[in-house]
Amino acid sequence: MGIRPAFGGPARQAVNASAGYARDAVSSLAALALNAVTGLAALVVLALVMVSAALVPVAGLGRAPLGLGLVLVHRLAAHQRRWAGRVLDRDGAAGGHRREMGRPWRATAVPEARRRGTRRELGWLAVHVVTGPAPVAAVLAMLAALDYVWFRLQPTQTGTLNTFALSLSIVAIAAVALMAIFQFRIGQARLARRLLDGDTATDARIRALTASRAAVVDARAAELRRIERDLHDGAQAKLIAISMHLGLARGSRDPGEMARMIDEAREVAGQALTDLRDLVRGIHPPVLSDRGLAGAIEASALLCPIPVEVDIDLPGRPQPPVESAVYFAVAEALVNVAKHSGASRAWVRLRHTTGVLRMTVGDNGCGMVRCDGGTGVRGIEDRLSAFDGSLTVSSPQGGPTILTMEVPCALS
Repeated sequence: MGIRPAFGGPARQAVNASAGYARDAVSSLAALALNAVTGLAALVVLALVMVSAALVPVAGLGRAPLGLGLVLVHRLAAHQRRWAGRVLDRDGAAGGHRREMGRPWRATAVPEARRRGTRRELGWLAVHVVTGPAPVAAVLAMLAALDYVWFRLQPTQTGTLNTFALSLSIVAIAAVALMAIFQFRIGQARLARRLLDGDTATDARIRALTASRAAVVDARAAELRRIERDLHDGAQAKLIAISMHLGLARGSRDPGEMARMIDEAREVAGQALTDLRDLVRGIHPPVLSDRGLAGAIEASALLCPIPVEVDIDLPGRPQPPVESAVYFAVAEALVNVAKHSGASRAWVRLRHTTGVLRMTVGDNGCGMVRCDGGTGVRGIEDRLSAFDGSLTVSSPQGGPTILTMEVPCALS
């Protein structure tokens, strides 16, 4: 029985890495070739649009070709957006921009935004006429130089030094050509994103503000539904019971029964008053107005069933809306700690530095808290996003869990 040589470990990894690199090189070269073809198509479409636009003032002769040309422009731009999104997402250069890069042009867009998008796509088209075929031409020039040095160059003198110089030149040209293939692909994708989608930082900011506004609207609607439900099931039901007891007392001719009915009405009235106080406290706790943010957080920590260490250094008071949002965020975080963490102790830190209010709520519980794991942490994040705040969660398995909340604000 023969023994087959082992082929694995580092050798197999090297072979797999080389095969993957070769596949990427072939894929990049194919992408450059496709961009060259779309560049030539862009030249034809751009010429059609320009000629049609010039003919429109002449009895409207160019309206139909102009419409066709703009449709082709939109389709070419949509194809380039999708391609650039795939390239940049794969290479880690676009972060969370996949959804934006893959967004097609939509005829239902706002007219002004649609016109602005059309102008942007026409600008990309004019640039792509050059940048589409140019990388292929550059790579072909490098390959032609490699072919010349390798096969056609006949040095007048032969020797070790000449052989070494030619070999080094061949390796250098091949390496530059190979790296250029990858860099050209990334460069074309970034250029397409820049020209087609404009200022990505501004767009991301707009998307973040839109998402935070939607979260605030949803949270406010949920809060109104909670208040309506509490009033309907709590105070309203008790007021109805009070009315019934007083009606029975009024119709009773037995003094003892009448006194009993009045006592029950008074007891229910006290319960209704307690419910209303709890409801008001949930909307805006009086302790927040009386003692400020530091005192309110200390009072909330005292109500927590586990020991909470509070360390607050706040030289002033934030604006009332920010103060309320921060208080409820910390209070909700402490409620989550008491319910789900299994911790034996927790801590709250609050500081204000360089115009940012930073809160840290931590515990020594079991960890594994995620922003998408439940509504508690998501609710805190939505509450802070209304004030351009942020929430960072660090919760490895086994703990500790640390929630860091930051809200830009000034103190009075």
